[in-house]
Amino acid sequence: MTSLSAIIQIAVPLPLRRKEPLTYDYLAGIAEGLPIGSIVKVPLGKREVWGIIMAHGASKEVRPEKLKTVSEIADCLPLSASHIRFLKAVSQWSLAPFGMVMKMMLSTPKAFDPPSMITHYKRAEDMAEGRMTPKRERVLSFLDDEMSLDGATLAAETGTSQAILKTMAKAGFLTSFERPKIDKLPEPIADFNPVTLSEDQLEIAKAISKQCEEGYSAHLLDGVTGSGKTEVYFHLVAEQIRARKQVMILLPEIALTTAWQSRFEARFGVKPLIWHSSVTPAMRRILWRAALQGEPMVVVGARSALFLPFSNLGLIIIDEEHEQAFKQEDMVFYHARDMAVMRAHIEQLPVILATATPSLESWVNALGDKGRDDKGAGDKGGGDKTRYQHWQMKARIGGAHLPQIKMVDLKKDKPPAGRWLSSQLIKEIEIALAQGSQTLLYLNRRGYAPLSICEACGDKAVCDACDSWLVTHRLSGSRQCHHCGYRQPLRDECHGCGTKGQMRAYGPGVERLAEEVGSLFPEARYCIFSSDTASRPEVAAEMIRAITENEVDIIIGTQMAAKGHHFPHLSLVGVVDADLGLAGGDLRAAERTYQILSQASGRAGRAHIEGKALLQSYEPDNAVFHALAAQDRDAFLALETALRKDAQMPPFARLAAVILSAGDQMLVEQFANQMAAQKPAYKDVDIFGPAPAPIARIRGRYRIRFLIRTPKQVNIQQILRDWIDKQPVPSGILLQIDIDPYNFL
Repeated sequence: MTSLSAIIQIAVPLPLRRKEPLTYDYLAGIAEGLPIGSIVKVPLGKREVWGIIMAHGASKEVRPEKLKTVSEIADCLPLSASHIRFLKAVSQWSLAPFGMVMKMMLSTPKAFDPPSMITHYKRAEDMAEGRMTPKRERVLSFLDDEMSLDGATLAAETGTSQAILKTMAKAGFLTSFERPKIDKLPEPIADFNPVTLSEDQLEIAKAISKQCEEGYSAHLLDGVTGSGKTEVYFHLVAEQIRARKQVMILLPEIALTTAWQSRFEARFGVKPLIWHSSVTPAMRRILWRAALQGEPMVVVGARSALFLPFSNLGLIIIDEEHEQAFKQEDMVFYHARDMAVMRAHIEQLPVILATATPSLESWVNALGDKGRDDKGAGDKGGGDKTRYQHWQMKARIGGAHLPQIKMVDLKKDKPPAGRWLSSQLIKEIEIALAQGSQTLLYLNRRGYAPLSICEACGDKAVCDACDSWLVTHRLSGSRQCHHCGYRQPLRDECHGCGTKGQMRAYGPGVERLAEEVGSLFPEARYCIFSSDTASRPEVAAEMIRAITENEVDIIIGTQMAAKGHHFPHLSLVGVVDADLGLAGGDLRAAERTYQILSQASGRAGRAHIEGKALLQSYEPDNAVFHALAAQDRDAFLALETALRKDAQMPPFARLAAVILSAGDQMLVEQFANQMAAQKPAYKDVDIFGPAPAPIARIRGRYRIRFLIRTPKQVNIQQILRDWIDKQPVPSGILLQIDIDPYNFL
């Protein structure tokens, strides 16, 4: 009979809605005595999966003869109790099954394997007699009686080869044996190339450093583009390196991660440890194990780095904290910025949110609901209930000035048909070219054109699986869906009526803009900087190098080119369509438009040259553009704060979306109506829907949404649990919950 002490509860990486882990037996021996947090392999159906020991004993009565047994123990340390608390907290906040949250953390299964073995050599105790060559003599004279070295090192040190070492071992001159391979990571040097901080920078760094010694604290490092925010938090990173702690730095996109490396290497003498989807499996294994073992390290990565099992974490930094790219909207819906703050609170360590254009959420957390701070750097804010310390940096370093921002009214300066650059912008580009400086033309639209229409029948080129237009990409010779990835060859034949020669492209993308640039400025060197042309980190790095070294005159870019880069020769930014982000009625449309246009404009004039930005718009009197032109970000945020508060929208209320999707339209509509009939009624709680999503079909699945709004103090997760648990989800329907949605499409 199996005793309760021989039973363990194990969480498995599956989307199980049940709250309790699965129960297993370890009487077969190998898991007995393992602590909570140990990673083990267990049978599940016809396969085996890695899971985490969550508890010893059974949570309820079990039939021991029915229990399956743990089959393998991972060759790694157990997870820390604080890391398990963090994974549970993410699950509880997002309402995603715990198994799906832990799956993101267990995404490197090679990390659970034993280390590979490598051959070491030492002098044989009873040296054999035999032919002695000069190379053999060098090996034997290099090794003393007690020394042993791995084959690669010994061969390199003695100018021989590993083949010779193997021959010497067979001949009895050397003894060979196997040892586990030790993966050593390069350690940054805190004082390799320290930067002399300005008086303001040093004051902020010292103030934050003092609070870093007191456990959890959250800091909004709020500085204009080029003000030296990175140098401030590098100062704090150096302190953690000296203390031999771990540091996690989150960046919103891989392209920024690549561009950021050279600054880190110049400051600390080694490249940072990078974590994102393009990192090789071998390096992911090394980093994952090093994080768990508590080795001193600085990891910079995309949002997935948040789930690395650090056991000696001293500091978390979220750079460009306002970026929407930190929001994940697949399987587990979460915002990496918010979950990073949660992790810092659980592990009682400091977290720094750096930005030139704070998100409204962080702004209110720093300044309270008044949303205005006139007291300068280090002030805790002008409103009530501040949660973050607020540190402002209002000037660029080195005496550089913020770029002059000017609106171009396209109603008065309209480009010719089929062209997109106004006469004012063309003139400024000519001046920049004559001066030998660079221009960035910003248009956040990939490809050649967003829409193609047959002029014979009016048929639009649309995706077969999504309710969206196909984007023309002439560089790749295809039309593509940017939602599901479907593509078809670029043909001049209508898919609907079959007429040839009547397909017309409407609207510009960056490729079409490049065509215009090539026509207007045939001698200029230009490049297209987008996720299509810089899809791999090494390609993006080469493009950034060429721009930085002034090998490019005109950069035609999407938001990849507008964020976080330091281009010292860039004097002019031209925003081709400033109105683009304001369309659609999105809750955060004005906020996001201000952020990206401010970031794009901030690429100009960062070094020794004056900067200028021209924003082309059909509605130049919009409040967003007024604030940009006046360089009065705080006034814009104060206005947006007041509007959100009056409308009782985030960050002054809570939102959640429930998204239903299925390949069968009737099935998903019926279930949506069933949910609507069961929706709860609470005072001050609004549940809108069901309604088709604005893009009602993606990847062949029909989508219906509910939107829930509650006062901020209400537990919106509990309301959703009570509602959704009332009815089982039919087979074929996917139900997803998005707490604090950013995408309303």
